[in-house]
Amino acid sequence: MSQFSRTELLYGHEAMEHLARARVAVFGVGGVGGYVVEALARSGVGTLDLFDNDTVCLSNLNRQIIATHDTIGKYKVDAAKDRVLSINPHASVFAHKMFFMPDNADQIDFSAFDYVVDAIDTVTGKIELVMRATAAHVPIISSMGAGNKKDASAFEVTDIYKTSVCPLAKVMRKELKARGIKHLKVVYSKEIPLKPLETSEELPQGRRSIPGSNAFVPSVAGLIIAGEIINDLTAPYAPSK
Repeated sequence: MSQFSRTELLYGHEAMEHLARARVAVFGVGGVGGYVVEALARSGVGTLDLFDNDTVCLSNLNRQIIATHDTIGKYKVDAAKDRVLSINPHASVFAHKMFFMPDNADQIDFSAFDYVVDAIDTVTGKIELVMRATAAHVPIISSMGAGNKKDASAFEVTDIYKTSVCPLAKVMRKELKARGIKHLKVVYSKEIPLKPLETSEELPQGRRSIPGSNAFVPSVAGLIIAGEIINDLTAPYAPSK
């Protein structure tokens, strides 16, 4: 019996071997991305590349799976790497302390990945990720807005051009259409974002407001993304019915 024996009952031996050989890049390992990493590690993905330049802080404790009082002050990619290796010591994890933007995108060989996850916040970075993955013919899945929402059941998986309501998805539709991108798999919610209550918390530089969040909305988005990746990667090995 292996630690992935229960997963193998669903996907089969060949699929599990493929997952062990797979390499997935996760950009952003916060509220959404952290749960993507968690589920991929527990599903047997053999190599993970983690991209984030942020450190764990006190306000992350309410929603980020890598955030504990023991990891406060630690780089998120380092905390995530430690967690993955505690789950699967045989995994290969590469921690990249990087705030992904167009000016450093050339540092990454996207053709090395079997799948790319966009779980970052900046529109400029998200667009660049889509462009780079598309150019490298690597599948990518993108998370739309998860902040200021309370209904974890409202998420769905669709193409970016079939989205509605979500303000971030609206911007992405416009920008990707202008760049000739015809398809993008996304996880998004039709829930209308709430207006955060007043806060005395000091705003980070360049931020007009701080989005509200919770333990269950970003995590659901992350787990849905992970499920899509596992199902896509194992589809060629699905046992015949």
